[in-house]
Amino acid sequence: MTEILRLAAFSDDPAGGNPAGVVLDASGLSDERMLAIAAEVGYSETAFIVSRDGGKYRVRYFSPLIEVPFCGHATVATAVALGPGSHVFVTNAGEVPVSVDDEGVATLTSVDPRVYDLDDAELTALLAALRWSQFDLDESLPPKVAYAGAYHPIVAAASRKRLAELDYDEAALKALMETRGWTTIQLVFRAADDTFDVRDPFPVGGVYEDPATGAAAAALGGYLRELWIVPDEATLHLRQGDDLGRPSRITVRLVPGSDGVRVSGRAVPIEG
Repeated sequence: MTEILRLAAFSDDPAGGNPAGVVLDASGLSDERMLAIAAEVGYSETAFIVSRDGGKYRVRYFSPLIEVPFCGHATVATAVALGPGSHVFVTNAGEVPVSVDDEGVATLTSVDPRVYDLDDAELTALLAALRWSQFDLDESLPPKVAYAGAYHPIVAAASRKRLAELDYDEAALKALMETRGWTTIQLVFRAADDTFDVRDPFPVGGVYEDPATGAAAAALGGYLRELWIVPDEATLHLRQGDDLGRPSRITVRLVPGSDGVRVSGRAVPIEG
């Protein structure tokens, strides 16, 4: 019988964070079985270690509907389940080093981020699906698509109220995301120079909204550095899940000389 661990990532409270399933030995599981387990678990993602070689692990991530190339919160949960030390996760997006300190804080270093323009038609369709208008946008943070293992449009709200009133057209947004290969939509509000409130719709994975999204956090870090919105060396604090009653806290670090974005957080077991 397959053992499935359940942890809440980016929180030190099992009632907060983003729940992730973790299967530490998935060597005998087919793709179909992994997808079925993810659907049975019902979390936004479940991580499966399908092989290992010393400190290097081949990891795959499944949502209830699809396989995704990389998932930050399930990476943090899996690393914490493995225990303190240095690990390398071989994902569909590339190799992701992950360290866990003695305090139980996991830090992943993303694959090299990239930032792309959104064309006018894409932005128009995205805003329509979100039920937002151009007047809802923060002009200092232009909409873009950012990648750090998965693709996430980044759309900044001009007010915290706009972010809090998330009510999107699920069918329209899912269809748009499927045609563009987007994993989540990273909606942000800049609360301070180094602090962002964020929300992440995830209809392509069968989840209305993620309470914490490490892959999108890494993509946001790459976006902010690429556009010179923050310095080349910066520590950023992301608050996510508050609007869902599952507070999550994500730390993003940009380090000079390192293209990868570092994303840190805790993970704790969920009982039952």
